[in-house]
Amino acid sequence: MPSLAIGIGAFCAGELVQYVNKKDIPKAKSLTESIAEAKEMNTQIARIIPKIEDEELVKNIKEINNTTKKIIETIEKKPEKYKVNNNFFNYYLPVTVNILNKYDEIENQNLTTEESKKFMESTKRMVIKINDAFKSQLSNLYQSDMIDTDAEMKVFDSMLKADGYNPNDDFNI
Repeated sequence: MPSLAIGIGAFCAGELVQYVNKKDIPKAKSLTESIAEAKEMNTQIARIIPKIEDEELVKNIKEINNTTKKIIETIEKKPEKYKVNNNFFNYYLPVTVNILNKYDEIENQNLTTEESKKFMESTKRMVIKINDAFKSQLSNLYQSDMIDTDAEMKVFDSMLKADGYNPNDDFNI
């Protein structure tokens, strides 16, 4: 009887620990949820554009918005690439929206302090980095496709030459 009570107690304690651990772990988002959130964040980026006064910054934000749209469309077409781009959806994009919102807020206050000027300049530099990073992210989505297609073109060119078509024309692939 005592061993039965100890066994039941241990089982209940184990179940309680497991329940608490499961409760604390954030539920992974589905692809559909992540894409919907990304589209909403990209809409927020688009809404910020007309509010920004700095033309160079506006240009970079427009490029970020366009690149983000392309990344989302690519993931929708190739969902298998989602896991590789998890950081983009769960970190880069939300932080970008936050940075742009803070910039807009500070810019609209027309602050002229040294700290606000430093913040504005550092944000402009960061937006340029974000723009470059997002473009690289998009390029990386197509990296394996480009490599595969390049190899396919080389084989095709070799076959054309072997069959006597355009033997002097080198496609420099």
